[in-house]
Amino acid sequence: MSLPVRATVTARVEAVTPKGDEGLLIEFLKTYRDSVQLVINEIWDLSEAPSWTELHTMFYSRLIGMGFRAHHVSEIYKRAKEVVESTRKNNGSRPLLKKLTARIHTLDYRLDLNTKTIKIAVLRDKWVELKLKWYSYLDKYLDGSWRPGEILVSYRHGRFYVYIAFHRDVVFREPQAIMGIDLNFNNITYTIINLNSELVSIGVIPFRGLSRALHYRKLAEKLQKKHPKNWRFLKWARRVRARWLNKARYILVDTAHHVSKRLVEIAREYNAVIVFEDLEKIKENNNGGRKLSWMKPMWCYRRIQEYTEYKALIDGIRTVYVNPARTSRKPPNGKKIKFINYRFVELGDTVTSRDVVASWNLALRGLKRMRGSRVKWSPNSPRNEAVKTRAKRGNPEAKKYLKITIAIHK
Repeated sequence: MSLPVRATVTARVEAVTPKGDEGLLIEFLKTYRDSVQLVINEIWDLSEAPSWTELHTMFYSRLIGMGFRAHHVSEIYKRAKEVVESTRKNNGSRPLLKKLTARIHTLDYRLDLNTKTIKIAVLRDKWVELKLKWYSYLDKYLDGSWRPGEILVSYRHGRFYVYIAFHRDVVFREPQAIMGIDLNFNNITYTIINLNSELVSIGVIPFRGLSRALHYRKLAEKLQKKHPKNWRFLKWARRVRARWLNKARYILVDTAHHVSKRLVEIAREYNAVIVFEDLEKIKENNNGGRKLSWMKPMWCYRRIQEYTEYKALIDGIRTVYVNPARTSRKPPNGKKIKFINYRFVELGDTVTSRDVVASWNLALRGLKRMRGSRVKWSPNSPRNEAVKTRAKRGNPEAKKYLKITIAIHK
């Protein structure tokens, strides 16, 4: 029986404060930010980041004197230590915090999902109530299976935002099929096989998101070429360029959501494990010529993979990554393969595309990995849920729970 895996969804909701309480919350966020900066400044020059006990001894009395609650103080320790360790890991200079954001412990807020309000403890044991601008598509997290965890409160551009982390334990289904996915610029080809390596189904999901996004990118580049020296100083040019590039980004995000939703629907129908290509540094290499090099930066293959993962996780469907080397050149059914051109091949007495051959081989490799006696479905991966394909990725059991974060925007 599969062990439960924890899935976490973060919902971003805009919030409104009653008149008069806005100043209390802004004061709290500024003091919180300055306190985190204080801890960072004092531990930055130390050879090692202090332990929680050492941080408690150094800063607890001072922070409590500022009006914080005990759990506020512990979150400040945690945040400061995370910032210092991540900055040192990237060989950065001493960080300077500017954003007004505070992490709030579960005991320092009260969420009422019936009235869609949240009360937050601020300085000197005062409480501020926020009215949440709730969206209908968030109601699916109110069915009782999702539990709220810690929250983030942020203030920017004159608006308050609350990030609520919902989590629940998910048990993976026992698979009955394997679904190999081959990602391309204008379509996704999938091949489904059963656990006996027999072919079940082949299909293609077309999309035009990348070509539409590239159109807006081309318009932005033409504008820059038309005003090569002063486009940065022309307010109208900056606005037009930003509008086109934002449209391109929104198109890519919508396409990734649409395609990932369709893939999960198909996997659910066949109760199949999803097998992706373990693509590495695709955008950095120069294979494919100048045209493909221009298209690759906007090819959102990794976004599609990540969106498919968290949608699959919520449905209890596993996601696997395998090495894609030579998957479009090796015959998946043992028959002789003959290449007609860069796109089509003759497989035995059947003419098909190289995308079908690739997705078929990916499914077979996923099945082979699943059958391995020592293979474990691991929650520790750069893509959050995968089986390790290379030793450099470290210990598969380093994390107890899988944590996938979904930023839900208005």
